[in-house]
Amino acid sequence: MKRTTAFLLAMAIALGLCLSPALADIVLEVGSSGANVTKVQNRLIQYGYMTGSADGKYGEKTRDAVLLFQKRNGLTVDGRVGKETAAALGVTLTSSTSSSSSTIVSADQKLLAKLVYAEARGESYKGQVAVAAVVLNRVSSSSFPNTISGVIYQTGAFSCVSNGSINNTPNDTAVRAALDAMNGWDPTNGCLYYYNPGKTSDSWIRTRTVVTVIGNHYFAR
Repeated sequence: MKRTTAFLLAMAIALGLCLSPALADIVLEVGSSGANVTKVQNRLIQYGYMTGSADGKYGEKTRDAVLLFQKRNGLTVDGRVGKETAAALGVTLTSSTSSSSSTIVSADQKLLAKLVYAEARGESYKGQVAVAAVVLNRVSSSSFPNTISGVIYQTGAFSCVSNGSINNTPNDTAVRAALDAMNGWDPTNGCLYYYNPGKTSDSWIRTRTVVTVIGNHYFAR
């Protein structure tokens, strides 16, 4: 017996399946944020793969939890949540939130992205977010100017300002990294400084306490 389109649609709705190609293509990964990420995190917490609370930000902790879930459930192990992993978790990804964004939404984000591109292009994505986070940590510190532009253009703070590379157009990765840092991802755990030990001759910066190393940069307090 032939099954009509209406019948198939009704069955899909009953099973909670999504027939929209746009929805099927949603993939969450490091850098994603929003309600979809929160739903995934809540499931991971419920199933014991994550601790803490769901913050809607797909960082390394969420990725590692997804990797473990995928390994234990016979899924493709890539640390990303597409339709297969989402189905295994029992969540439905909706198009109301974007899985990632490379759209510049403010002048601050644009300037921060320009600094990231000038100072950290070629570094890992985490390393680029970390550079942006240092700027934001300085904004929050009483020892530095209290605006992003004030921190970046503070005399002698960043070599990219003095050599003019701050004026280059940032790529999508730098734009996303800036936004992720502005949304709260700080891979440096509060550091105020970073430097490349292979490129700097500044003896003072080497007196700072190094908290973490990401790629070619040392991040310090």
